[in-house]
Amino acid sequence: MTDAALRLDGVYKKFRKGELYDSLRDLIPALGKRLLRGAARDTLSTREFWALQDVSFDVGRGEAFGIIGSNGAGKSTILKLLSGIMPPTKGSVQVRGRLSALIEVSAGFHPDLTGRENIYLNGTILGMTRAEIRRRFDAIVAFSELEDFLDTPVKRYSSGMFARLGFSVAVHVEPEILIVDEVLSVGDYLFQQKCLERMNQIMAGDTTIIFVSHNLRAVAALCERSLLLDHGRVMQIGPTNETIKAYLSGGHRGRETADSDIHITKVSLGSRGSSRVTFETDEVVEITVEATARTLHEDMSVVIRIADDNQYNVFDTCTQRLGAGPLSLGAGETMTSTFRVQLRLAQGTYHVDAFLHRYVTDRAFDRYLSAATFFVAGTPTVRGVANLAPSLIGCEKMPVGPLTVAAPVERAWA
Repeated sequence: MTDAALRLDGVYKKFRKGELYDSLRDLIPALGKRLLRGAARDTLSTREFWALQDVSFDVGRGEAFGIIGSNGAGKSTILKLLSGIMPPTKGSVQVRGRLSALIEVSAGFHPDLTGRENIYLNGTILGMTRAEIRRRFDAIVAFSELEDFLDTPVKRYSSGMFARLGFSVAVHVEPEILIVDEVLSVGDYLFQQKCLERMNQIMAGDTTIIFVSHNLRAVAALCERSLLLDHGRVMQIGPTNETIKAYLSGGHRGRETADSDIHITKVSLGSRGSSRVTFETDEVVEITVEATARTLHEDMSVVIRIADDNQYNVFDTCTQRLGAGPLSLGAGETMTSTFRVQLRLAQGTYHVDAFLHRYVTDRAFDRYLSAATFFVAGTPTVRGVANLAPSLIGCEKMPVGPLTVAAPVERAWA
């Protein structure tokens, strides 16, 4: 990529697990060993480990690039290398442009200073002059919605208030490169949506965004390309939907096989070869279940179930209920069953479970839990699970007549 805003080339980073020296007698030999080792960057001591190994990627100017992976995968380490907080052990890191980073909620804040004072402190750390901060001060405060707490020491702020103030300052630096870590997860839903909208706006101004989050729906909505990390290694770089699909297929599934002679081999969403994981509410989607048998199995039904992110059963159906009748699968045969469903669901994350059942006795041949995961987007006005397509018919005002005060009631007590 010729017009790259940033690039990592063969980057390695190692850390020491920690050493505790009880005396000067222990410390001096340890320092001597470290000096004698010199620049032995390719090897690890017994107390060292690789946080990143041979990481290479570049991000184009004006691109939104996501980084996903499980905890400890190395995501935050990459951001700290890009931010210049630490150098790589090996390899090169190139950043071209003014960078603003929001890596930790309380980074760049002094707890004893007020919100007003910390805007100046944090803005200065991020590279703004005092005049620039003064010029953008009102916009920063308005975006954070913390006007009533501006003169309160930030040590009394909640983590969500920290996130509001930190993000507000970071996006008003007018950076050429904006780095955002998981800090948005501590904000409330409406503020998260506001932040995503703001990031889309600054992208329109040719700003590059590096976005790290466990909220895969937000990554899918913002980023066209993403990087999947696992234990410091690059597992995949490419279109975000395909990267998310690879991440979700790596150990987030559950198999409960009751019969080893028949099993579900694949569950897919959309048309054949499709890698989509994000859909709009009311969109029609095909769900295909593929099964293979080693021996003859009769009186069988294929079941699909959709559950929300809390594993609450939202919907299920099966081939038998839809009129296919009892199915049979002979030895060495493979069968595909394709269901068409309309996603009348509210915004959220959903999982597809697939089952092979003997319909009459409800015996499970095979169960494939969370065989596929998808996101429903585009319904910010709807909460809950189902989208009942609400519409407002109208709001009426009725005149109220003069109020009358009822006369007091006299009671006789025995």
